[in-house]
Amino acid sequence: MAIDTILLAVGPMDTVRAEELADTVLEIADPLDASVVIGHAFTADEYEDIYDDLDLDARVDDVDPDEVARRRSPVGDLADIFEDAGVDYEIRGALGDVSTKVVDMAIDVDADRMVVGGRRRSPAEKAVMGSVSQEIILQAPCPVTYFRDLDVME
Repeated sequence: MAIDTILLAVGPMDTVRAEELADTVLEIADPLDASVVIGHAFTADEYEDIYDDLDLDARVDDVDPDEVARRRSPVGDLADIFEDAGVDYEIRGALGDVSTKVVDMAIDVDADRMVVGGRRRSPAEKAVMGSVSQEIILQAPCPVTYFRDLDVME
């Protein structure tokens, strides 16, 4: 199976490990000349909490998810890294249930591989609060590389 498109799904917690995530993606994308989709999904509540910080006037019903994604950390840093590496990339945003929207995004871009980050949580925390990364992995339409950073905590 050829790898033509890699979806790197990120969230605001990934800011501290953006370089490591980019390196993980570049290990695959660069030698295979694959394109990268930097995907950032967010909920309506998350958007309402941050739209002023992003210098956007639109309320959640009128928002362009791609524009929000472009302005959220760590998307800009990742775009710069892929640009410098000469790797084709695009930025996609989605509004709704994060795990569902990331899986939908993978289907929409016909991703051949996904890279997602996660953080250390106890089994009890996962049972009570769920795990977005775990849900993405279980529903993904393609193989997933899980980047676990033990230093990233809630």
